[in-house]
Amino acid sequence: MAFELPNLPYAHDALAAHGMSAETMEYHHDLHHNAYVTNGNKAIEGTEWADKSLEEIITGTYNASSVAQNGIFNNISQLWNHNQFWDMMGPGASAMPPELEAAINDSFGSVDKFKAEFSAAGAGQFGSGWCWLVKNADGSLAVTKTENGVNPLCFGQTALLGCDVWEHSYYIDFRNARPKYLANFLDNLVNWDNVASRM
Repeated sequence: MAFELPNLPYAHDALAAHGMSAETMEYHHDLHHNAYVTNGNKAIEGTEWADKSLEEIITGTYNASSVAQNGIFNNISQLWNHNQFWDMMGPGASAMPPELEAAINDSFGSVDKFKAEFSAAGAGQFGSGWCWLVKNADGSLAVTKTENGVNPLCFGQTALLGCDVWEHSYYIDFRNARPKYLANFLDNLVNWDNVASRM
């Protein structure tokens, strides 16, 4: 079963007015994401993982003691991460649904405190990686950060919101200003209805 590059859920230029240009989307989705699909398919061909789901491959190949991971994990995990990322964003303002806002207030004290913690996690991730809002097995919410392609599936968590802090995600539009990119992501790009649906 070969994996395919999913279409964006909106046009390449749909987020341009909100801080993510069509050029970024063309490089990020059409080239970077597609490379994870192509290389991931090559890596699993002829292996025990060839007929497994993305989630099964990620949890089955993750090695907590290996920073480098391996070709299968790196590509398949990044494929999954990006599949989620595009759906977590959307054009136009998206109000936070009441049930999500209540859960965030319960866990972080306020939406502003959550945003500050999420932004700090993304800005503080050394090198490439992701920052996440996750739901733990006990139902509590937390902010985490992961290196490279590692994601919440590796820790038995549900990813509610993730932000890609690899340079290819923001350098065209924000150069080296990762904190500005993160603030814009939270204020202008997140599809909060999608985030709430993951709870």
